[in-house]
Amino acid sequence: MENEEEDAAAETPFMMAHGAGFYGYAGRDLELGALFNEAMGADSRVTAGIVVRECGEVFAGLASLVDVGGGDGTMAKAIAKAFPHARCTVLELPQLVGTMPVGGMVEFVAGDMMEFIPPADVVLLKFVLHNWSDEDCVRILKRAKEAISTREPKGKVVIIDTVAGSASSKQAFEAQVFMDICMMMLTTGEVRDEEKWRGLFLHAGFSRHKISPTLGSRSLIELFP
Repeated sequence: MENEEEDAAAETPFMMAHGAGFYGYAGRDLELGALFNEAMGADSRVTAGIVVRECGEVFAGLASLVDVGGGDGTMAKAIAKAFPHARCTVLELPQLVGTMPVGGMVEFVAGDMMEFIPPADVVLLKFVLHNWSDEDCVRILKRAKEAISTREPKGKVVIIDTVAGSASSKQAFEAQVFMDICMMMLTTGEVRDEEKWRGLFLHAGFSRHKISPTLGSRSLIELFP
């Protein structure tokens, strides 16, 4: 997986400067990796509070959820606390799962989202897809669709990400532009507008979606098979 990521990053300025993709490089540089994980954790704590408080109906009634690429489980733990009847799982790379404590509010599963996502009522993709090319996004979304298609009634995918053009303020718009620049520098991903998102969803086999621009520069997207 790491080799694939670095090959894909060959066209990015970060790869040109450092000889490796951002995530592969951060995985080897312990200081950078720790700073990045700390920043993502802090961001998730803020987002989790807003999502549970203002978008709780999105998760109402769910029996299970898998947070794909959920890091240290900050988001999954917040959802598990708000909805104690739900079984919450975090899918992460083996090297991170190996550092997580056993037991607790959520279960950690080691794996590669490109290959398999555990079945659940809700598959959560928080700050994931903007890091990847269109082709990789479709691959991830197809795995997510497989995961929710085993549920009866059918589950859904919840995406928390930037939708260009949805900003309600100048500050939110500037944050979207800055994020797009970061993606161009660090990854093969991008900040997508609703038309581009719709194209990815259709290509992955989903029938409909709902976008709620309730998170400042980011939106919550519900995706249905």
